[in-house]
Formats: sequence, structure tokens, C-alpha cells
Amino acid sequence: MKSDPTPSAAATAAANNKLRHAASAAAVLIVICALAGLVPRWLHRRTLQAATCELAVQTVSVTTPVPGKAAAGLYLPAEVKPLVDAAIYARASGYVKRYLVDLGAQVREGALLAEIDTPELNQELAQARAQLAQSQASLALAKTTAARWVELLKTASVSDQDAAEKAADLELKAANVEAADANVRRLTEMQSFQRVIAPFAGVITARGVDVGQLIAAGNSHELFHLADTSTLRVFVRVPEAAAASIAIGQVADLSLAELPGRTFPAKVVRTAGAISADSRTLLTELEVANPRGDIFAGSFAQIRFQQSTQKVALTLSANTLLFRAEGPQVGVVGSNDVVQLRNVTLGRDFGPTLEILDGVTPADRVVLNPSDSLVSGACVRVAQTAEKTGGEKH
Repeated sequence: MKSDPTPSAAATAAANNKLRHAASAAAVLIVICALAGLVPRWLHRRTLQAATCELAVQTVSVTTPVPGKAAAGLYLPAEVKPLVDAAIYARASGYVKRYLVDLGAQVREGALLAEIDTPELNQELAQARAQLAQSQASLALAKTTAARWVELLKTASVSDQDAAEKAADLELKAANVEAADANVRRLTEMQSFQRVIAPFAGVITARGVDVGQLIAAGNSHELFHLADTSTLRVFVRVPEAAAASIAIGQVADLSLAELPGRTFPAKVVRTAGAISADSRTLLTELEVANPRGDIFAGSFAQIRFQQSTQKVALTLSANTLLFRAEGPQVGVVGSNDVVQLRNVTLGRDFGPTLEILDGVTPADRVVLNPSDSLVSGACVRVAQTAEKTGGEKH
């Protein structure tokens, strides 16, 4: 009959079991403690990583280019001149017998302005007429002599040489008559300039003669100045940038400082067709009707061109620009929230806004206040869509 295990062996087995249970409990406790320490750190690390990724994506605000406000018109200084303007000089020398018009007089075409007494010219004309009569008498005698010599030649009473001389003398006398007659016509025409007449209808803007004044033929002394102011010519120099918008027949408004609140319609009739190398402008001529003489010739005026074929440029806020070695750029956010840097061509500077002539479209989303580190291909987050940049009044 087997005997029961000794108490010492049973006690050892029980102790071993306790030790195993304690070790397992300790191991479980260690694992629990480890998990209790590692899980928060892991969660914190995950949160930190997510926050870092979140901060790595730049948040930007964007705006959209909008067309600039159409300009009220192109204002340019202009000079007003008469449609026709002429200085009247004497063609005959003499003394002023009388003048019939004075400063500011309205005259018709062909109207008598003044008369000049030309005693010397009258004497020259009388002498020329006497010379013409003398030449005509010599011609008549030469005709008779030549005819007689022709008859004598038939009977051999004179030689052929004598007859030829008489015929030649006849031709010479005829030429003398023609020369004397031409001289009479010339002096008669000169005598007609005793009457100073208006070459066209207009207004006398200057008178430079008095009765009894000695006048010499030529342009040394102006008798009158005549201007046609019923229609005025307006000259304006259009800057090169706006020259393409000027067209023949285009309508503009003319205004003068001395006539506030009034405008007069003017029409473009011609241009120089080339930009001036000195001023980089296009000389443009307009015409304006002035039937009542409200506008004085010689005035300085202002022209506003109503019509303009220039395309209205887009405008952007000034704080959208990046100035780099490549030139002015803007950051455009695509549909996938990726930035593309674009070069832009700048127009006029209105302070808060700028004209953008090329580089963007009205549909683009442009980054506001871009950072210096912004590069093409960067992913961004659009925080909000800024209010559209309106064109400044200009």
C-alpha cells in the first residue's frame, strides 16, 4: 500500500503554483502598466503628427480678378484754330486810299476790304499802252511793206534777200505787238490789286493799315488777317497708348474753361497716321461747328473722347503680387488646391488695386497676401473666398 506524499513535497508544489500565479499576475500587471504608459504617448504622437500635417498645409485666402471700371473718357488738352486762316498782303505798291472793314467785321467772299492809290503803276500802264499802240502801228507798216515787196519780187524789181528781210521784219513787229500786249495785261492785272478783296468769307481778326499809309507789294506788311470761324479745327495729341482707339468719324466732347457746363460735339476728321518721335503722340484733327461764334479761335480747350475701343483690363488687389527675379507674379489656386505661380503684366496703378493686362482670367482664384515661401506645386487650404476686388474709381 502506497504511502501519501510527504508534507514537504506537497508544500513545495503548492509554493511553486503560487509563484507561477504571482509571476503571471506580475507579468499581466507589467503589461497593463506598459500599456497604460505607451498608449497615451502613442495617441499624443498620433495627434502631434496629425497637427504637424495640418500645419504643413498652408491656409490662404483668395480673391478673384474683376474687370476694372470703364473710364469716364479720355481727357486731353486741345488747341482750337479757324478752319481757314489767312494774312492779307498788298500785291500793288502805293498809298492806302481807304479801308472799308475793321477789326471783328464779318465779310463775304469777294467783299472789298480796302483800296490802294497806285500812281506809279498807273503811269506804267499808260506807258505800256502807248508802247502797244506804237508796236501795232509798226506792225501795220511792216505788213504793207512786206506785201509790196512780194509783188515787186514777182517782177524781179527787188531781190529775194530784200523780200525775205521785209517778211522777217513783219514777224518781228508782230512779236513786238504780242510782247507789248502781254505787258499791258500784266500791268492791268496788277492795277486790279488796287482793290483788296476777301478771298473767303470770315471775320477780320486784325487790321494793320491806315489811310495814307505807304504800302509796298509783297509780304512785308500785313494789311488784314481773315479767319473763317464758322467751323473750327481742333488739334489734340493723343498718347501712344490710346492712339489705337482713335478712329475717323469718332465723336468727342469739347469743353472750355470760360464756358463751364457747356460742351460742343466735335468729330475726328483726320489723323497724322504716325506717332510723333518727339512726343510719342498721335496728332489728331477734329472739327466743331461754331455758327454763333461761341468759341473763340485760338482758345485752349479740353477734349473728351466718348467712344473707346480699348479693352477693359482686369484689376487685382495690390497685396496679391509677388516681386521676384522672374518679374511680378501672383499665386493662382487650382481646382485641386495646388498653387501655380504666374507672371503677370501690370497696367495702371490705382493704389489699392492694379490693372493686370495679362496673366490671369476672371475665373482664377488668386492668393491674397502670399508668403515669400510660396512656390508652384504647393498644396494649400482655402480658408475663405475674399470679397471680389472692385476696380477703383479712375
